[in-house]
Amino acid sequence: MVKINKNSHKAYYEQLVLGIKEDILQNILQPGDRIPSVREMAKQLLMNPNTVSKAYKVLEAEQVLITVKGKGTFVRENSKLPRNEQKIQQLKEQIGDLVVEAKHLQVTSEELIGWIQQEEDKLGGPNR
Repeated sequence: MVKINKNSHKAYYEQLVLGIKEDILQNILQPGDRIPSVREMAKQLLMNPNTVSKAYKVLEAEQVLITVKGKGTFVRENSKLPRNEQKIQQLKEQIGDLVVEAKHLQVTSEELIGWIQQEEDKLGGPNR
């Protein structure tokens, strides 16, 4: 289940977005599963409802979640999602920044690749 690290450098809503995506990748959340309402999630995580609402809006814009008026918010079917080239470009830029920082700290490419593989293993491997 999603956990928020109050000491993280990431904004709370970003942590919630990533946490929900991670729960989906780990099959904790399945397509069609209902997720808690904004108020319920805010209460569970001791967060401001506006922060949860922002995270849900981001996930809806990325077609991860879908809200059905009067019924709730659900995990969307992944099979219908096209590749989001804009998000992929942002990811490439983040990787570029990461590589610069890693080289500055004398971290090798092999170490970086090893770290990526460890993270993939936690999620069940590449592309599930």
